[in-house]
Amino acid sequence: MDSTKFEGRMLIGGEMVAGSGGAWIDSENPATEQPLGRVPAGTAEDVRRAVDAAAAAQPDWAGKSVWERAALLRRLAGAIRARGPEILQLEARDTGNTIAKLTADVQIAAGYLEYFAGLASEMKGETVPASAQGLHLTLREPWGVVARIVPFNHPFMFAAAHLAAPLMAGNAVVVKTPETSPLSGSLLGELCRECLPAGLVNIVHGLGLPVGDTLVRHPRVRRIGFTGSVPTGLAIQRAAAESGVKHVSLELGGKNPFIVFPDADLDKAVDMAVAGMNFSWAGQSCGSTSRLLLHESIHEEFVERVAARLRALRLGDPLDPASEMGPVNSRRQHERVMGFVESARAEGARLVTGGRRPPGEAFRRGYWVEPTLYDRVDPSMRVAREEVFGPIVCALRWSSEDEAVALANGTEYGLTAAVWTRDLSTAMRMMRRVEAGTVWINFAGQHFVGTPFGGWKDSGLGGEECLEELLSYTQVKAVHVLP
Repeated sequence: MDSTKFEGRMLIGGEMVAGSGGAWIDSENPATEQPLGRVPAGTAEDVRRAVDAAAAAQPDWAGKSVWERAALLRRLAGAIRARGPEILQLEARDTGNTIAKLTADVQIAAGYLEYFAGLASEMKGETVPASAQGLHLTLREPWGVVARIVPFNHPFMFAAAHLAAPLMAGNAVVVKTPETSPLSGSLLGELCRECLPAGLVNIVHGLGLPVGDTLVRHPRVRRIGFTGSVPTGLAIQRAAAESGVKHVSLELGGKNPFIVFPDADLDKAVDMAVAGMNFSWAGQSCGSTSRLLLHESIHEEFVERVAARLRALRLGDPLDPASEMGPVNSRRQHERVMGFVESARAEGARLVTGGRRPPGEAFRRGYWVEPTLYDRVDPSMRVAREEVFGPIVCALRWSSEDEAVALANGTEYGLTAAVWTRDLSTAMRMMRRVEAGTVWINFAGQHFVGTPFGGWKDSGLGGEECLEELLSYTQVKAVHVLP
């Protein structure tokens, strides 16, 4: 193997190790299809070793004061920032995300560790006046070993940031990295080995079968957190239910509406329609506002203005700070996106812009798709119903508020929604009528730490990025003291 290529390891029991089966997962640069590196292909035995190591380390960790735990989380945050440039270079090459926007991922990961460290004293129980003579109280205690399963779109950020709540709550963690773009998980393993007690965090690479399935089904894993697609979330729920009574939180997909009323600030709305699609990572974000629901009076103008903005986006090398969009993540993801292009054509949607590989020698290889916009989209079309997880946005027309609400709520998803209007009464009504876990008014895309991010309906279970996430990694115990 070329010495310039990255060769990662798994973190198990405080040691960076190869897989017990001797196999490897190769990772390629999605912008060029060139080999980039490899990580061990974990086995069921590797998962069992990781869970055993976590179970052995967890009691001592839970026995530490919350202030001791907080100090070590802050130490890990500092180490992440110190190696930020290295992480970003590897992550941009492995995912295809543009490095200019990806820079925030390192700061988000470190910031979440610090945020949850700051919530140390908020894991509070209660006293209840249940009798005149006794003392009745509740305690919050950790689950023990927690599984976190990470998606391919922001693998380092999701892996590192979502260590924070379970660790702060006193748990040990086993992380499964994504099958594509796993390389930065090995860098995180090195940082955890330097900063945290041995065995407290374990990082296992591998395929969903056997690694993910074995982890979810392990009898000592009673708490599972997953970010990814609805089908995989359903499979995790099924496997967990077949192997025990487990607490599963799911942050899943979205087909998120961007609802524009005729009185909206159209200049700002057009800007945010593009920003809300997260083209910096080729639209591969669960929160992307991929359905433009436009009032008939502004529909044509809005579509043409968004199309002009999409045509102007600069596609290019993810390592170039001037690039505004890179490739989609993998060959499989490219085939999925192009399948939506074909179905939209077959079902009669009007292609306004995009829908092909960009022209030019620079895009001959790699998993490139132009930013794509469809108009004359019927809500029954596949492109309007299913999450693409790629750079495709579609426009639908409405004439009454009731029709807009019916369109917005007319899918099985309910993650995010954006409402654009200058009228406070309209905004207040829509805020309550839209079925989504997050609603932006005259904005789109941004997460605000301290408020829950999570989905309704098939978009998930549980809120993250807030106190609720921390408390979800604890179990409540009732204690009764009687004279």
